[in-house]
Amino acid sequence: MADDEATTHEKALPPSRSVRWAGGIGFPVPALSIAVGCHPAEAGGGLPGDHFLSAAGLQSTRAITIEAPAGAVWPWLAQMGQGRGGLYSYDFLENLAGLDIHSADRIHPEWQDIKVGDRFHLAPAASADLEVGLVAPGNAVVLRVPPGSSSGPFDFSWAFVLRPQSDGTTRLLVRERYANRQWWARCLVEAVEVASFIMSRRMLHGIRCRAEGNG
Repeated sequence: MADDEATTHEKALPPSRSVRWAGGIGFPVPALSIAVGCHPAEAGGGLPGDHFLSAAGLQSTRAITIEAPAGAVWPWLAQMGQGRGGLYSYDFLENLAGLDIHSADRIHPEWQDIKVGDRFHLAPAASADLEVGLVAPGNAVVLRVPPGSSSGPFDFSWAFVLRPQSDGTTRLLVRERYANRQWWARCLVEAVEVASFIMSRRMLHGIRCRAEGNG
């Protein structure tokens, strides 16, 4: 799929934001749902890993169509992480922040064994680690803040889900869910989401190009 075709597709499915009310810290707070490039059923439907955060203060779902079968996309997801295949986004921006990210342009067999409980590195410092919470090979991998971790103002889960299509393409859905631990975390989460929008869009395109053999 040419890049201009993808852009047209995404413009036809503009970002949407809805507000619902959720409790959890003693008084109602707005819970935001953001969707980019998604069909309504994708944005509103459940995905693997949603159960890790039963009440999210913010949920963001992004999607892209990849002209390759799910089996060609999965190896790129399986090897993600700092010190492994990277994040397929703007490496130079991540490295300005000292994250030491280097996105791979080929599949590495030694990084394909991913299992529940593995640490997923976002940076050299272990304090930035996520944990692999769910693995369905060829279908989904879900990352989350390690259970029992009380550091940080919000809890977080990050799902990567592949949905094969009847025409041989694959829909890649990426969902972030945030649960605020402090009343002021909402402002921080929304700031993080702005950066995530930029980096995640690049990541989706990076995965697509690699899986389609155009990396």
